[in-house]
Amino acid sequence: MPNPKALVAMAIAFALSGCAPSTLEPVRGSIIYNGQPRTKLTKSPIGSTFDHKFIGPGGDQYVETYRIAPDRSLELLSRYKVEIVDSR
Repeated sequence: MPNPKALVAMAIAFALSGCAPSTLEPVRGSIIYNGQPRTKLTKSPIGSTFDHKFIGPGGDQYVETYRIAPDRSLELLSRYKVEIVDSR
């Protein structure tokens, strides 16, 4: 009979293997598309977040959320496409 602790450890490892963080790559229009900005946000608290709205390469509107890292660089956290509903 298999060791119950080993089975539990294997089940947890298997479940967590699908939880690997994915890296969100900047696209044209992103603040960090050509690398980090030359100026640092020195007055904003570390860990604070802000949104950036822009028109993407295909003409769609996007919103990205950034976080200020401890070294004052910007981390891209999320991006979503703004769906425009025609209400005519």
